[in-house]
Amino acid sequence: MPRVKGGTVTRKRRKKVLKLAKGYRGAKHLLFKSANAQVMVSYRYAFRDRRAKKRDFRRLWIARINAAARLNDISYSKLMHGLKLANIDMNRKMLADIAISDPESFTALADTAKKALA
Repeated sequence: MPRVKGGTVTRKRRKKVLKLAKGYRGAKHLLFKSANAQVMVSYRYAFRDRRAKKRDFRRLWIARINAAARLNDISYSKLMHGLKLANIDMNRKMLADIAISDPESFTALADTAKKALA
């Protein structure tokens, strides 16, 4: 019986990995073994960072809302509590967008929150 060679299947698999490793530095885009190791690490980073991105954006929105709130003489936590008491159900992404693009509307929201707290 003849020995089994990888042939086309192995070549196809290795080409696929090297294509994924395109743009990597040094041997990591040239040699299959190091490219494969780096592609696996890259997959782990991608999986982790798809979740981290959600946390990072929420932190950014909160920082922006807090900055705009303090320009209107109210803290972030009091603003959010006041909006909840006033039955204004708006997510942080929208509030951050309003804080940047339409400061007058944000001031109106802050005033509503202050009245609800009083």
